[in-house]
Amino acid sequence: MMTHNGQKPHQCRYCDKTFLQKCDLMRHTRIHTGEKPYKCSQCAKTFSLNGSLNYHMRTHTVKKHYQCCHCDKAFSQDGQLKVHMKTHTGEKPYSCNQCDLAFLWKDSLKKHLRKHSGEKPYQCSHCDKTFSQHTHLKVHMRVHTGEKPYPCNQCDWAFSLKGDLMKHLRTHTGEKPYQCCHCYKVFSQNSNLIVHLRTHTGDKQYTCNQCDRTFSDIGTLRRHIMRHTGEKPYQCNQCDKDFPQKCELMRHLGTHTREKPYQCCHCDKAFKQNNNLIFHLKTHIGKKQSFEKHQKINNNVDMEKQIDIGIRNNGNLDDPKVEIKEEQIDHTNDETNNVRKLKIEIKEEK
Repeated sequence: MMTHNGQKPHQCRYCDKTFLQKCDLMRHTRIHTGEKPYKCSQCAKTFSLNGSLNYHMRTHTVKKHYQCCHCDKAFSQDGQLKVHMKTHTGEKPYSCNQCDLAFLWKDSLKKHLRKHSGEKPYQCSHCDKTFSQHTHLKVHMRVHTGEKPYPCNQCDWAFSLKGDLMKHLRTHTGEKPYQCCHCYKVFSQNSNLIVHLRTHTGDKQYTCNQCDRTFSDIGTLRRHIMRHTGEKPYQCNQCDKDFPQKCELMRHLGTHTREKPYQCCHCDKAFKQNNNLIFHLKTHIGKKQSFEKHQKINNNVDMEKQIDIGIRNNGNLDDPKVEIKEEQIDHTNDETNNVRKLKIEIKEEK
């Protein structure tokens, strides 16, 4: 009787659609969850509908008589060949009516239109997040499953995104393809270059909502906000002390290990903190002479990052009496260490 009165008792919990039969609802729900229970026995492809799998199986069993004249691909149907030919001709018949973009596939246009409409039909079954494309949902699901399909072939790290793996590999190769157009500095990630450029432009777009201070990057803002909240997420594993910043914890750990990594180049004295070395060097060189600071850095640690930890976080660049004039790296014959030299000038007090 439901077919006559138009009643559809089975409603989707993700959207407003209703269905006459429960099996139709189950097939529809897979659009939101991204579930694809039907797997091809010949390859790794999966499908949400059994009919789609059956259609796909023809690609393995049916003879492909329609050969592309531009490449080695062949097809079982003439229509498939015609669609494929557009990849060679550059034809894009499906145009967006809201912008200038055009697409080769109708499905690609459909996905693109969701950017204009804001439609996000794919919902995570573990949380409330929704996505405009199934691939985005698939990547997000790795947050819940812990899946990391992209392992590093040089260490034990693994990543959920291929892009994160590519960034990580640069820590092994030392590649820094992003160079500042204002100075000599180079970076392994474009995001680090963008933050660095703000030191030249003076752009500070991140404002603290509890005081008037502004910052050039969101990471510095977050660390600053901890000063207001009192949050100290970095705890010493040797004692009960905790710290708002990782660099402060690293300095504190030196009190337990008694390590003194900052060596004076004029005498045998060594110091736990870099700023103490700065003050000590004044006893050798006076107020306006230049000196070279030697810092040993393990090959397995990024040099530039260590310099930032060793100098910037110790507050030396905030001292108006200290000015870094130039920076260079000396590759010594020592197989275990590299030496970085920083030429620093102590400004004369007026």
